[in-house]
Amino acid sequence: MLFVPATRPDMIAKAAASAADAVCIDLEDSVTEGERPAARRHAVDALKTLDFGLRLRIVRVNPVDSAHTYRDLIEVVEGAAGRIDLVMVPKVDTASDVRFVDTLLRQIETAQGIVPPIGIEAQIETARGFLELREIASASPRLDALIFGPGDYAASMRMPSSGIGEQDAYDATYPGHRWHAVMHAIVAAARANGLRCMDGPYAAFRDDAGLGRVSRIARAMGFDGKQCIHPAQLATVNGVFSPSDEEVAYAAAVVAAFEQAAESGQGAAVHDGRMIDAASLRMARTILDRRQAPACPPEPAEPRRAGVRAQGSGLGKG
Repeated sequence: MLFVPATRPDMIAKAAASAADAVCIDLEDSVTEGERPAARRHAVDALKTLDFGLRLRIVRVNPVDSAHTYRDLIEVVEGAAGRIDLVMVPKVDTASDVRFVDTLLRQIETAQGIVPPIGIEAQIETARGFLELREIASASPRLDALIFGPGDYAASMRMPSSGIGEQDAYDATYPGHRWHAVMHAIVAAARANGLRCMDGPYAAFRDDAGLGRVSRIARAMGFDGKQCIHPAQLATVNGVFSPSDEEVAYAAAVVAAFEQAAESGQGAAVHDGRMIDAASLRMARTILDRRQAPACPPEPAEPRRAGVRAQGSGLGKG
């Protein structure tokens, strides 16, 4: 997922032709107070005129407790005339934040005849959002993804941090992974409700080694992909979140060994010196499903949740 400021039409055009699976036009943190009206117009123009291909078209609005959310939604959703796939809501504290956006989207869609329904992505960036994850994750059938926001989360928790999404000197003093609890909770809440889950951005966009390290941690924890703030980050993130040829080959071998054992009436088998059973089979199939899934499916025949575009758990390239 590649972020671009709504105030930069040139950057939006480049993002629409990039290696990203999804492009998020940002109306929140990258836009100053006086730029907001122009930013909304730029977002509408980009959505109406640019060819995004199969990339998901996302607009990040302002937090629900701000004075800007309703104008963001009304002006951009109405203006874009059905060319938005998802609305990203930052700093979601409670399920009512999601339901507010759901209600306003439903009214706009009804008035404008917009189909299919627009999905919602909820950014978990506050202490309260962490504690309310269970309710947030089941707040609306429109909800499509949960996203970790490390910068604002650190601020909300008063956790010292020298950079957004980076491992710094503070991490070195902590005997463990400082973000493990919230990241694990986001993945669990997403999986329990059939949602995607995305890791937040890495601010040091020239530090490819550091980006690779935190991306591998996020993938190991179960995240589907990662937000990027610069096109230079896409290759690394795509590489980390795409199953390697070796992983796919091993998973295929596990499936074959298990199926062969099942044909002979056995409930378990041995492959590469390891016992494999039904749990091994399920783990292997997650790898194969991820490799086979298209990055951004166009219009699925059977949407995953209540008419919202199905995107599954494998974003293909991250």
